[in-house]
Amino acid sequence: MKILIVVSVLFLTWTVQSARILGVFPVPGKSNYFLGSSLMRALAEKGHDVTIISPFSENNLPKGGSYREILLPEMLAQLETRRNEINMYELGEVSPFINIPFLAYLMSEIGEILFKETNVQKLINSGEKFDAVIVEQFFSDAHKVLAYNFDAVQIVFSSVGANIWINSLVGNPSPPSYIPDSMLSYSAHMTFLERLKNTLISLLNTCVHHLYLYPKHNGIIRKYFPNGPDVHDVLYNASLVLLNSHPSLNQPVPHVPNMIEIGGFHIKPPKQLPQDLEEFLDNAKDGVIYFSMGSNLRSADLPSEKRDAILKAFSKFKQKILWKWEDDVLPGQPDNVKLGKWFPQQEVLAHPNVRLFITHGGLLSSIETVYFGVPILVIPIYGDQKLNAQLAIGNGYGLSLSYDELNEENLFQKLNELIENPKYRKNVRSKSSIFHDRPVKPLEKALYWVDYVIRHKGAPHLKVAATELPWYKYLLLDVIVVLTVIVSLGTIIMWLFLKKIYQKLYSKSKQRKLKKN
Repeated sequence: MKILIVVSVLFLTWTVQSARILGVFPVPGKSNYFLGSSLMRALAEKGHDVTIISPFSENNLPKGGSYREILLPEMLAQLETRRNEINMYELGEVSPFINIPFLAYLMSEIGEILFKETNVQKLINSGEKFDAVIVEQFFSDAHKVLAYNFDAVQIVFSSVGANIWINSLVGNPSPPSYIPDSMLSYSAHMTFLERLKNTLISLLNTCVHHLYLYPKHNGIIRKYFPNGPDVHDVLYNASLVLLNSHPSLNQPVPHVPNMIEIGGFHIKPPKQLPQDLEEFLDNAKDGVIYFSMGSNLRSADLPSEKRDAILKAFSKFKQKILWKWEDDVLPGQPDNVKLGKWFPQQEVLAHPNVRLFITHGGLLSSIETVYFGVPILVIPIYGDQKLNAQLAIGNGYGLSLSYDELNEENLFQKLNELIENPKYRKNVRSKSSIFHDRPVKPLEKALYWVDYVIRHKGAPHLKVAATELPWYKYLLLDVIVVLTVIVSLGTIIMWLFLKKIYQKLYSKSKQRKLKKN
């Protein structure tokens, strides 16, 4: 009995052994930060010593281990500057062929700000050691040098699923024949023209990364780490990739062993709603339509003609409307519309009276609508939102309305179809059942795999050999060239052989004719 107790204590001590973990989440978007902080908070609550680099700060620090913040105020300043310069609602009109290189340029410029921050420089030169560095993958490859600097295991976090930014770094296959780019609203079953465009986008991404992004990030590394490694030495060094995806809402695609899906890990058990909001939802006998364009898009920035069209459509419904509206006043506000500058979205979607969710189609909103089983109307604007809208349509639990076609009539028809046709709720509940049917909760899965790669010193046994091959070997171009040469030579030799035989036969035939004559 004593031996059993000792073994149990040793086992528990081993499983909760504290590690020093650095999280690098510099993207100045609240959704990105929310994902990063959810993971880092959970690691701290498990007993780890956590440091997070981010533009945002936590109000309530987690209990358990240590949680240290290194803030990036310049990142937030850049966000506000860009927000004032760019009309977010016009981004959907930009072609991916322009958007991809522009995004690479923009994020590279913002990404260097991290190394300029005084507190980050203090950390870099502090002589501290970390067991693992978790880096958010968003045109941020230079940041991976931090794992090298701190002699730590490198973990990559993707706020979306597997994509072209990550696949090549871990040797994950991603054929454009059935895997559409995240900026395209294509299904897996693409037409010839769609496959052609998807292939061109894939080639453009590859060229942008290899001809601009990687040299640019190599320059950043050389600037701030003169004796540091080449960018290619840190690019392919990921021991683990955590993907914010799940087959219940994402297209099933290949994953190499060190790619782990943890979609929905940020969702927590619903808390008590504020009293006024709870009363509003409880008293909505005909149901509630919840409308939010996320944390980066502001409904208050909608042009007046779009806003008025939305209000006229809302006024035709007997359902109550809960609208995330960032200003104090909404001109022409109908009686059935309640405004709020912020709502606890997960708690709202969990309420049984919520009949429908109108959203921009951001990934977190898409995950939450499936998790809570609420049909969705997507008004996609930019990024992966069009692809998420296509997935909702393909899975039968939502519809999409493009921003250009957003008017009173179209909005009313889409909303009425989603409310009156029970198939959408049936389908989303089916997907929700699949989403919940897992052997372990996604957050527990994430924590396990972070501990696993630390415990096994980077878990090199999970890495595929593709990351060690030059591109021409990976694509078998050398084999193709040799086989082409062999087939070509064989064809030429066979042609010459047959030609010689033909000439002999022709010569003999000609001689016979001469003798007869």
